[in-house]
Amino acid sequence: MPDAPTFPPPPDVAGTSLSGGEFYVISAEENAALCRSTGVEPDAGGEAHPIYYYIATQVGMGVTVAGLCAACDFDIEEGPMMGSSSVTFEQPLVTDQPYVVTGQIRSLTRKPSRAFGVMDLLDYELRLCLPDGRPVVTSRNSWALPRRELAR
Repeated sequence: MPDAPTFPPPPDVAGTSLSGGEFYVISAEENAALCRSTGVEPDAGGEAHPIYYYIATQVGMGVTVAGLCAACDFDIEEGPMMGSSSVTFEQPLVTDQPYVVTGQIRSLTRKPSRAFGVMDLLDYELRLCLPDGRPVVTSRNSWALPRRELAR
């Protein structure tokens, strides 16, 4: 049986902070537009559409998507792909409430891939918290970063 190919290790990025420095606010107007675009009426009591778990954490984290990829020594032009996203709600998201995003990269793992030759699996976690630090939402995301340059 032939030896499995060896690849250089991925960058050591576990623990890299993704915490944002600005508040993220889901405006009632923005929420209403999003709700109506999906065919539902906005909640009269101010509850935001649950998809904001992803929108707010991604937009409010301390780096852009390109910056997150760069931290992993990955060029965004190579096309990161979402693998999975899971969420835990401690309470509903509401409009006009300031939230802060905290989080970190949990791991970056390199593995062979039939489709790409080599890929890195990025696992990161983001939390949407009230200004006093109480968590409202925890989101865990996994992305596949194809490493075509290592498959040659």
